[in-house]
Amino acid sequence: MMGKAVAAVLTLLLISAVGTQGKALARSAIELRCQCIGTHSRFIHPKFIQNVNLSPSGPHCKNVEVIATLKDGRELCLEPTAPWVKLIIKAILDKANPKPETVS
Repeated sequence: MMGKAVAAVLTLLLISAVGTQGKALARSAIELRCQCIGTHSRFIHPKFIQNVNLSPSGPHCKNVEVIATLKDGRELCLEPTAPWVKLIIKAILDKANPKPETVS
């Protein structure tokens, strides 16, 4: 009887761990920890992405965090080293820091 209970608890823990991959934790008023508990690296078409939030590493978290809000309201943590995510980061940074135009 005790073995079945332990097996059931371990199964529930395993299922909950699998279900959290790539999800962002709920944001609090004071964010003093990492928001991402896992990352998503498979390509997501831009038409499904509503917003992308880039959080640099710092005292709150040693990782760079890229959190995409999808049009259906879900938030996913993206893998910052994935090639397609690097392109998104570059576009965000270029938009925030436009290069001055040169006049010939």
